[in-house]
Amino acid sequence: MSDRIQIRMATPADAAALRAIYAPYVRRTAITFEYAPPTVQEFAGRIQNTLARYPYLVAQREGAPLGYAYAGRFHSRQAYDWAVETSIYLAMEARGKGLGRALYAALEEILGVQGVLNCNACIATCQGEDRHLPVGSVPFHQRMGYHLVGRFAKCGYKFGTWYDMIWMEKHLAAHPALPQRFIPLEEMEAQWRGYRRIIDLGRE
Repeated sequence: MSDRIQIRMATPADAAALRAIYAPYVRRTAITFEYAPPTVQEFAGRIQNTLARYPYLVAQREGAPLGYAYAGRFHSRQAYDWAVETSIYLAMEARGKGLGRALYAALEEILGVQGVLNCNACIATCQGEDRHLPVGSVPFHQRMGYHLVGRFAKCGYKFGTWYDMIWMEKHLAAHPALPQRFIPLEEMEAQWRGYRRIIDLGRE
């Protein structure tokens, strides 16, 4: 099978395919704290709402989506414009092959052009082994340059278990005395709003 992957900006038309990737995480894991998968219509609305301000990227092989990554508001108040929360989900069979690293790298590229300085990831965790919570998220973010900045104890309940939530953070650039204005995605040049890249995972 080819290692050539296209990373492109998502559209609401991707909702059904991306929901199919996300739904097993909802039903089988505590990686997300949602109890039930959103409908296709709800998922399409999430994509549309995100794209007004932030990138929402899809990785696909031969037209079939294998994963997606996006950014969202860290907080709604204007002083937080330079910080985002990042999220990533891969098809179960696509994990461990470098796809997540490629998606995050593309996401960070666009966020950097927008003026984002802080990327924050909210990750479920627990003490000891747990069959509903694979351990891959924390080491993945560590490899991507994130570090632990905070922990909330037993704040999420799913599958009869209390889970902790940790925050990990990465700085994309130095923090100047006067940062550039954050540029919402809808205001960016067409080359970024219509982002498309071809990568070869075999060479990454």
